[in-house]
Amino acid sequence: MGPHCDSLPPGFELPPLPVMATSSDVSHVLLPIGGLVGREVDLDAFLQTLVDRIAVTMQADRGTLWLLDPTRGELFSRAAHLPEVSQIRVKLGQGVAGYVAERNEPLNMPDPRGESRFFADIDRLTGYRTTTILAVPLRDASGTLYGVLQVLNRRGGERFTDDDVERLMAIAVHVSQALQGTSLYQELQRAKEQPHAPVGYFFNRIIGESEPLKVIYRLIQKAAPTEATVLLRGESGCGKELFARAVHVNGPRREKPLVKVDCAALPASLIENELFGHEKGAFTGADHRMPGKFEAANGGTVFIDEIGELPLPVQGKLLRVLQDREFERVGGTQTLKVDVRIVAATNRDLVKMVAEGKFREDLYYRIKVVELVLPPLRERGGEDIERLTRHFIAASAKRHRLPTPRLSTAALERLKRYRWPGNVRELENCIESAVVLSEGEILEEHLPLPKVVGTPPPASANEVVVAELSGDLLPLAEVEKRHILRVLDSVKGNRTAAAKVLQIGRNTLGRKLKEYGIADEG
Repeated sequence: MGPHCDSLPPGFELPPLPVMATSSDVSHVLLPIGGLVGREVDLDAFLQTLVDRIAVTMQADRGTLWLLDPTRGELFSRAAHLPEVSQIRVKLGQGVAGYVAERNEPLNMPDPRGESRFFADIDRLTGYRTTTILAVPLRDASGTLYGVLQVLNRRGGERFTDDDVERLMAIAVHVSQALQGTSLYQELQRAKEQPHAPVGYFFNRIIGESEPLKVIYRLIQKAAPTEATVLLRGESGCGKELFARAVHVNGPRREKPLVKVDCAALPASLIENELFGHEKGAFTGADHRMPGKFEAANGGTVFIDEIGELPLPVQGKLLRVLQDREFERVGGTQTLKVDVRIVAATNRDLVKMVAEGKFREDLYYRIKVVELVLPPLRERGGEDIERLTRHFIAASAKRHRLPTPRLSTAALERLKRYRWPGNVRELENCIESAVVLSEGEILEEHLPLPKVVGTPPPASANEVVVAELSGDLLPLAEVEKRHILRVLDSVKGNRTAAAKVLQIGRNTLGRKLKEYGIADEG
């Protein structure tokens, strides 16, 4: 998986440091968190690590990260050493942080006693005594303020110096760049466009505040720090890989590899070899020993995507890994020990497969120690669709080096009405296309969606969806079948091309066509 915590994400460039700051000051803050910027880390833990490092670097007793809430014109403490209270809010111009935010300039206050700019109510609320305080603005790439970094009480009873001001300003520049790579910053930008929308974020890169997702967030926060095996269930395109990475990144193995195996993308005959490796001479062409994914992930996590596609013989070997943490390579006799955590995902009904004898019952119970059922996009509500849409607009514009277009009201309403059989993946592709085709504003005509016919069912319905090309109400399975056959027809029957368009494995496509009574290719 991506970089470890002792490296910065690819393409992450640091601006020159001011003369009064040293690169070691910034490195001390950034190295522990730099590699987490592009990963699905718990944002509370991420930001608290950041504040801890800033306080240590500045030889301060406490630190606070304030963020600007554009919906209320206030600063709120997002990460802080505040054991007495969970969060503090101040108005622009109120207290030192409010003064810095209003003036967009640093403030070093050697002695707050008698200072009109010092908000003594916070000390009275917390019981903490502030003796020295230094705060600097957090600005984005355009110079616009979106937060404040603040440190309190320099250790040893000393005062913060002019050199400390320069040092914290330098740290703020680099920290701001790091934060702008997270969904936290994107959420703040979204709130500017929607003055009445709440500001919220749980896991970096995972966008959504709906109640079904909050349930998943709480389960991940409980499961991730443990060694429990996790099973993710949900429709294709609902983000199972993102949540699998969130389990890994927020767990004790975050410094070790996360290795993915996509069972749907591999022929059944190669899955065993992919997972367990092979010995020299195990089969024709095996001219050297090849380690498998389990060996590559030793100490870390193996993410087995589409585990329902795993052949029965391989299921037995996987069960042994789960029970005894041991296996043999293909063609080998030496028993190897391995230390891995397993996260699995599927869009298939494993209970039904167990009943049909297609999936081992003992393996099923082994992998579902913690089961997370991810909601389809249509059940997450319009607010999540809007959050995701604005996130994808910003990301697509940046990727294609285009100005960020506005989103018209009509286009947004169309997005909210659509049923999204392809879930978040389909929405992302839809928005990328619209960003490329639009000229300053995304209109309804820029959305590559089928024409609406008839009235869609309520958002809570999950038994039926609108067949938008015909206006008929059909079972979800029938809509999926028609869509797959339409894609297959558009690529003149080429199953590899169809699987690529549908963003599913070729094996999965073949299985679905077999279910539809369509013979396999000769």
